[in-house]
Amino acid sequence: MAIADSSLLEHLEPIARLSAGRRKELAALCFIEKVNQDIDPMRMNMAKAAQAMYLIKGDLGLRYDDGRKARLRGGTEVTKHPVNGDAKITDTIALTDIEILRIDMDLLDIMMTWDQLSNADIPAKTVQPSISEKASRSVGDWMNETGVFSAFNLQSGIFSRLPAANVEEMFKRMTSITVTAGQTIIQQGGEGDYYYLIQSGCAQVTRIVDASQPPLILAELNEGGAFGEEALVSDNKRNATVTMKTDGELLRLNKKDFVELLKAPIINQISLAEAQSRVSDGAIWADVRLPSEYKYDHIHGAINLPLSEVRQLAMNLDNRKEYILYCQTGRRSSAAAFVLAQVGVQIFVLSDGTRRSR
Repeated sequence: MAIADSSLLEHLEPIARLSAGRRKELAALCFIEKVNQDIDPMRMNMAKAAQAMYLIKGDLGLRYDDGRKARLRGGTEVTKHPVNGDAKITDTIALTDIEILRIDMDLLDIMMTWDQLSNADIPAKTVQPSISEKASRSVGDWMNETGVFSAFNLQSGIFSRLPAANVEEMFKRMTSITVTAGQTIIQQGGEGDYYYLIQSGCAQVTRIVDASQPPLILAELNEGGAFGEEALVSDNKRNATVTMKTDGELLRLNKKDFVELLKAPIINQISLAEAQSRVSDGAIWADVRLPSEYKYDHIHGAINLPLSEVRQLAMNLDNRKEYILYCQTGRRSSAAAFVLAQVGVQIFVLSDGTRRSR
């Protein structure tokens, strides 16, 4: 298989309607697949998610549910559209060796929705920028960025779980600030005031565990990364310091707007009965308390995902599984859930925690 060239996508519908940046990003996720004569390409890769299939080269035979047959040739007007877009097609056959392009239908639909929403004529909220704050950019400017709002973030990250109206409103309320290398954005022990997205630049997350020792480096966040949510979700003090390693630009959302637009839609709270039912179907209990708390008392079968380490541990989780997070009150588990939602993990939170559920 060969990676698709973005120029090819300019001739396919509705992909051609995407912005140039989105087409380039999508091209990197698509591959040209060769199929031998007499093979049915619609029956290949059946285990994969639903995919739009484009005929790029060669002749393909179609059979419809009423018995009719047709012949398609790659590079013609008709093959600008997905071959399998017609529900009446029952099977296909490669009449010659052919080349096809497959694209995840869900991803394509998300990108089309996002692109059209970002290009809508929506006025941005007027703000009064500080000295370090840039003049307000338009909603479309922010939404067209393929760094923060990458295909992954749109399909599996935080934005995939937000209602379209919330996404639109979020950008109206966000402000963009210019930052410099060495600048401290949030300080451990400080009050939670903003949620941040890195539009450009690189930041380092550190935590002081022992005052006599150097700060512990927890993570390095690049373009598309987010931080500051733990304190806003749990209503606690900042548990880490974030310092810029390079110059850059951040998008930020204040606490009130964050809770209204992001926290509520993202955190899926469920009852103990529903949680137990999901565990019976394969979901995994996850205790987000400290290891010492977990060791002393935890739900049978639960794994330990301490909130303080959840960013690092997220990479070890299985995105095909559901995780039900809990703590005593639901505060820490809600904060952990928001972090995990940003990396595409399927999560639920035990409502009100174990204190009221037991």
